[in-house]
Amino acid sequence: MKLQHHLGGLENLGPVNVETAVFVQPWEKRIFGIHTVMMAESAHLKDALPRYPVQSLPTAFKDDWTWASLRTGAEGMQPFEYFKYRYYEKWLMGISQFFVDRGYVTADELDDRSSFYSRQPEAALPDKPNLALKAQVTRYLKEGDSPLRPLPARPRYQLGQKVKVADPEAVDHTRLPGYLRNQVGTVTLVYPGAYAYFVNTGPDGIGKAMPVYQVVFAGDEIWGAGKCEPNLEIYADLFEAYVGPVERVAQGEAA
Repeated sequence: MKLQHHLGGLENLGPVNVETAVFVQPWEKRIFGIHTVMMAESAHLKDALPRYPVQSLPTAFKDDWTWASLRTGAEGMQPFEYFKYRYYEKWLMGISQFFVDRGYVTADELDDRSSFYSRQPEAALPDKPNLALKAQVTRYLKEGDSPLRPLPARPRYQLGQKVKVADPEAVDHTRLPGYLRNQVGTVTLVYPGAYAYFVNTGPDGIGKAMPVYQVVFAGDEIWGAGKCEPNLEIYADLFEAYVGPVERVAQGEAA
């Protein structure tokens, strides 16, 4: 996990932004909308439990686009570049680069359109109604693409059991916060059903659907005495691959 995604416990990072608005500027809503439409017409939906007609959907978009695609793009940014830009600016860059890399638009075409709307911000955007895609987006927002799946086996760990977080091999994208590696916590909730992620993370451990646990950690054991508020507790939702018995999980060994 790269520096910009492993900030827990680091000091002297500057003031914390306490902005509570989901969208600070109007254009950020459009970026979120573009991402949502891409998710709703993504080819990966052919394997989702909800039966989406993705293969007959009237769209030129024929690739996979998931939250993993968006996050992997952001995690691949050079750290100093990453910290320069706002949240949705990073989304915009990742989405734009994806369209260029996959051949939907050339870099010159993208520059031309960007320059045009910079000079004429009030110019009308292309208007191409697609009722079938609109219906798909609406349904996708309601049903999603990662519903509960039947458990392949009983969860290994139970409510109140202590578990130790694994320290798997570093990969391009992980769902394990770096500051929790090798930490010991207590299971406070065993979620019903099983859950999968959008991509297989290989040696990181995420692949087929598996149980997910809510685990609580003592803040002073993670950050150190005097480095956090008294009695601070940190809750994390962790895939079963990321936890194991306290006496058996060693460095580099996933459960």
